[in-house]
Amino acid sequence: MATTTLVSGVAFGAAMVAAGFANPTVVVSQMKFESWHMFQAFLAATASSAVIYSVAERLGYVKLQPRSSSPLGLFSRYDGNILGGALLGAGMAVSGSCPGTLYAQLATGVRTGFYVLAGAVTGGVLWTGYLAPLVKRRRENAAIKPAPGVISESLGLSRAATLVLFEAACVAVVVATAAGAKSTNGGSAAFAGGDLIPAGAVGGLFIGLAQLVSLVTRRTMVGISGSFEDAGNYFWWLFRDAAAAEKRPRTYQNMLFAAAAAAGAWAMARVLPDSAVFGAVAGPLLEMPPLRAVLGGVLIAVGSRLAGGCTSGHGISGMSLLSTSSVVTIASTFGTGALVAPLIY
Repeated sequence: MATTTLVSGVAFGAAMVAAGFANPTVVVSQMKFESWHMFQAFLAATASSAVIYSVAERLGYVKLQPRSSSPLGLFSRYDGNILGGALLGAGMAVSGSCPGTLYAQLATGVRTGFYVLAGAVTGGVLWTGYLAPLVKRRRENAAIKPAPGVISESLGLSRAATLVLFEAACVAVVVATAAGAKSTNGGSAAFAGGDLIPAGAVGGLFIGLAQLVSLVTRRTMVGISGSFEDAGNYFWWLFRDAAAAEKRPRTYQNMLFAAAAAAGAWAMARVLPDSAVFGAVAGPLLEMPPLRAVLGGVLIAVGSRLAGGCTSGHGISGMSLLSTSSVVTIASTFGTGALVAPLIY
């Protein structure tokens, strides 16, 4: 298990660098709609992951449950996804990072990534020590539980038909944004493959390959924000119960995956130092003020745990499973990020 986690983590981290996510400008410019590189990579990764998973499921190799909702009993069965996604989006806009891209930043020596990681670990400590128990009590008092759901049920369509529509929508958005960017920039938008494929989409296919590695080796899909929660659990064990070995947290796979992602990103950054293959499209390097980056990291960790996943777990993986909670979370994430970014920059 540890070996397969390491392999899939290395593949994911390498894909983050290859996709050009080492520069915080990629995230910020997306939230300001000045560049569509991140969104194109995101959609290409999600669409390719959906195809890969569908084939694996059809072959009987793996069968995964869709992502569950994160209810709080406030105003919707997906209110935790909405609020958590909003915090995640605000954190991304503030820090220019997300739970996956920060490892590309670390690997290439971008200081922002180190501060965001510190904030995310702090957020994990706050979540496990204080916020998660509050959410648990809230659910118990409201007599509600997380539940899985897929968008095909909401649409009243078969899974196959919904998947076709989803793939078509992803392709349409990538093509439309690429054409718009090329027109706006007078033909200077970043493309690959003889000006046929947007560089963002090519980067997304690298992430899709990392998803394939995860499914083949671990029979599960990528997700990385759980590492912050694991770190929080270990912190509180050391702080409160270090003398009690039986209380030591039993889960460490998420932290192992994150460590492997950092190693894979570091290796890729040295194999392809210009993994500005695609990263150069971002523009000048943007380093965030330390306090802002730390705050963004806290918001990212708390938001992703409240929502039950991040841009990789809910976005690339959850949406490829057609999970309703993932669609709601990611819509809230990018919607809030788009509102917050213009207020800061």
